[in-house]
Amino acid sequence: MSSELSPQVQNQISQIQQVQQHAQALAVQKSQTDVMIKETEMAIEELNKSPDDAVVYKSVGELMIKSDKASLSESLKERLETYSLRVQSIERQEERLNSRFKQLQEQLQSMLGKGGGEAEEE
Repeated sequence: MSSELSPQVQNQISQIQQVQQHAQALAVQKSQTDVMIKETEMAIEELNKSPDDAVVYKSVGELMIKSDKASLSESLKERLETYSLRVQSIERQEERLNSRFKQLQEQLQSMLGKGGGEAEEE
């Protein structure tokens, strides 16, 4: 028996690697979004501690613009909601990728099992 893998098996392995890379990219995105959520929650908490007449500023690009507490608070809450929705979206994508990964893995095992070769599993 040849030690080389068939084109179908090589294609299957390639698809599995692509799914793994996509999953890693999603994990990075989720981690970054989680950090932004924590920072926004801390900003909201600090803003809530300040008196209603406190002078507050918001960052716009490289500028700090004077703002009122209520509008800044609303803006931060909207940002937090956007980040939370993004995390939910990433989690759904992760679930689909995990399902696809399992499917591809089962197909690969089936292909290797049919060949009767002595292939190693990952």
